[in-house]
This record gives sequence, structure tokens and C-alpha cells, in this order.
Amino acid sequence: MTGDGSGVSLEDASGVVLDRVSKRYADVPAVTDVSLTIRQGEFFSLLGPSGCGKTTTLRMIAGFERPDTGRIAIGSEDVTETPPHKRRVNTVFQSYALFPHLTVGENVGFGLRFRSLTTPEKEVRVREMLELVRLGGFAKRKPHELSGGQQQRVALARALVLSPDVLLLDEPLSARSTRSCAGSSRSS
Repeated sequence: MTGDGSGVSLEDASGVVLDRVSKRYADVPAVTDVSLTIRQGEFFSLLGPSGCGKTTTLRMIAGFERPDTGRIAIGSEDVTETPPHKRRVNTVFQSYALFPHLTVGENVGFGLRFRSLTTPEKEVRVREMLELVRLGGFAKRKPHELSGGQQQRVALARALVLSPDVLLLDEPLSARSTRSCAGSSRSS
């Protein structure tokens, strides 16, 4: 992924800002001089062919990769050196990264273990997220008992339950069935 190299200001930012961000793997450039601003509340898509740096860019925003050059801000805070667990960013990965030994409900509520909420509060949040992604009756199932699209919705609910400032979706439509896409468009 290459940018225009113009740079952007991190001051007064209220969303996500990438300022001249680059990343290489050995001698292979993955992302080159990308600058962009995503305003708070904005829905933003990175489009391009396989291998152009979309996932690497998402991984840098999330903190899983550190840029070789440039800066990343969330809100007005420079998070370039901030580790992933200290960023209010959640990612739904292409692979979903569900825990196979946990139930759907336990997967969704996993991150809440580290929040100071009562058990009933956690149960309500998990139930609300499962209802949001239309999996209300699936809390006791294991991930292997679900379709790919249902697993993806569990991963989305798990990301949303923590109320992140930034939600990153890597290949968000890869497991959507025609039926579930039709159902989503009817409910909008």
C-alpha cells in the first residue's frame, strides 16, 4: 500500500490518523508512506488486491505490528509505541480466532474477564451482543457447531462487547452467506 506522502497532522485528531506510515518485511515493502485520516464515527474501507498491505495497515493500527517509519494516532494520542492491550481497538480477524474449548457465550465474554463488572453485568452485555448479531439462542454452543458466517458473527460480538473506540474488520464479508446478507439488508 502506498500513500501520497503528504503527511497529516496528529494534533486535534478525533479518529484514526496515519502519518507517513511505512512497513517492510526484510526487503519487501508492505506499506509505503501512507497518510490518512479517518474521522470519529466514520466507516472507512481499504480496498485493493491481495498482498497490497491492507492487513498490515490494520495490524499497525491495532498495535500488532510496529511501523518502521511514521506515526499512528487514535484520538489525539500518538499510539505508535503503545502495545495492543493498551489501545481501545478491537479487531475481527480473517480467521476469527475463536477459542474452540469455550462456548459461544464464553468467547463473546472473554475480554470482559479483565473489566471491573459484576457477573450479572457481564451476562447482560454478552446476551445483548449475541442478540445484536442474531445469535441469541447460541450461547451454549461451541464454535465447531456453527457455520462460518455464524463464527464470524461471534467474533464480531466479542469485539463489540468491549465498546472499542476503533473496530477493525479484516475481510469482513469473507464468510457471509447470501441468506445472511439478504437478512442484513432487510433489517437496515
